[in-house]
Amino acid sequence: MRKDYSDIIIRPIISEKSMNLRAEREYVFEVDKNANKKEIKEAVEKLFNVKVERVNTLIVKPKPKRDLRRGYMAREGHTKEWKKAIVKLAEGYTIKELQA
Repeated sequence: MRKDYSDIIIRPIISEKSMNLRAEREYVFEVDKNANKKEIKEAVEKLFNVKVERVNTLIVKPKPKRDLRRGYMAREGHTKEWKKAIVKLAEGYTIKELQA
């Protein structure tokens, strides 16, 4: 079953590091965990009307988390595991919708 492009690209990652990467035409997105690099490239090109040079992906591992507000009944858990894609655009392309 083919996914819709908006199902592949979940959200842009807005952080200090990702904002610094934009000077080098690199944009960071949270993507579907089952999406491969070809699907991510096609989705970014179609959604933002740009040309993608390359795509790097990585799995962000879960980190431990505790809720200490409940005192002795502290709940422990972890953050979710998710996939990050760093997309480099071809020369002369930018994504206007994501500009700060």
